[in-house]
Amino acid sequence: MSELKNREEIKVFREYLQIPTVHPDIDYEPAIIFLKRLAADIGLPVQVCYPKNPKKPILLMAWPGTDPNLESIFLNSHMDVVPVDEAAWDHPPFAAHMDDEGNIYARGTQDVKCLGIQNYFAIKELIKEGFKPLRTVYLSFSCEEEKGGEEGMMDFVRTEEFKRLKVGFAMDEGGCSPEERFPVFFAERSTWYVTFKCNGTPGHGSLLHKNTAGEKLNFIISKMMNFRAHEIERLERHPEMLVSNVTTVNLTMVSGGLQANVVPSQLSVTFDMRIAIDVDHQKLEGQLRKWCEEAGEGVELVFGEKREYVAPTKCDEDNRYWCAFKAAVDEMKLRVVPVIAPGGTDSRYIRALGIPALGFTPINHTAIRLHDHNEYLGAETFLRGIQIMKNVIKKVTSVE
Repeated sequence: MSELKNREEIKVFREYLQIPTVHPDIDYEPAIIFLKRLAADIGLPVQVCYPKNPKKPILLMAWPGTDPNLESIFLNSHMDVVPVDEAAWDHPPFAAHMDDEGNIYARGTQDVKCLGIQNYFAIKELIKEGFKPLRTVYLSFSCEEEKGGEEGMMDFVRTEEFKRLKVGFAMDEGGCSPEERFPVFFAERSTWYVTFKCNGTPGHGSLLHKNTAGEKLNFIISKMMNFRAHEIERLERHPEMLVSNVTTVNLTMVSGGLQANVVPSQLSVTFDMRIAIDVDHQKLEGQLRKWCEEAGEGVELVFGEKREYVAPTKCDEDNRYWCAFKAAVDEMKLRVVPVIAPGGTDSRYIRALGIPALGFTPINHTAIRLHDHNEYLGAETFLRGIQIMKNVIKKVTSVE
């Protein structure tokens, strides 16, 4: 085990994990200093961009291609990680403890500091071997992904700095797999946060008022939960489908009221909706507004977030980058399956520009611990991922 601990790749990975880029109020500067040092070690120029907020950076390492006129390859991962409940962890979440079985415990091991370091060492090995990419490669480390990408990739793709990169194909995080096969994200559902504000007759709690906010709230919740049950039933009828193939609906907040004996004039309920890629957005919104009308006057629909439809990346012969990626994993006898991402990643903002993007994290035979207590990654799995990304990068950068 000491042999594994002393490997440069493991040392660097653990050092990155020990930098607490954890929400909220992240100080990204230690991570930027660390990444600049890595880039200097292999002679790659660095650009640090601040799309909107001077405290929210995106760092780019550039590996020049032999033909600068060709579109570039954009390899992204994010620096930030979600909060932790330290008391629920067996090891300190930012100590990067490595046990006797070679498992490294830290927030970010799976989501997704692993990928950034795997991409880095894959490029380092290719440079050492004398490989020269046909297309320029940008190794990107983004911020604020775990908060939806605002002030991060969402804003960065709108800048002149991003346009100058001439990105032709992007790769970003995928999913961790407990099985042999690896998921490859080619699309993402659209996130909607919908709030129904139900206004009604207020008064004393001892009376039976008509047209109350509670009655309207009950109507809306019933409709939304029936919608949810229908999607669950679809999954049960079609076991080949994944949760990301349907629209998910979850009640996340209920608010309103003054005290127990006062009938309130307003009650609100909020739902997290992830809209399946085959759903007509205009038709769905029309249905939600129709339910508001049916519930009674004074019911308002408010969107906290409303992501537009983004076309999926093609996973067929028409996409030469997909063909190159598939050739790379086939060469290594890896089983991959294209799936719709269950959550959101930075790829959605890149796909929205019409740029093909795939989400792939080279982790399999590993229990899924993203956003969970005791997030971990086996050292051997991490090292194997470097070799996988090395072959993938070699292939996709050679697309003519």
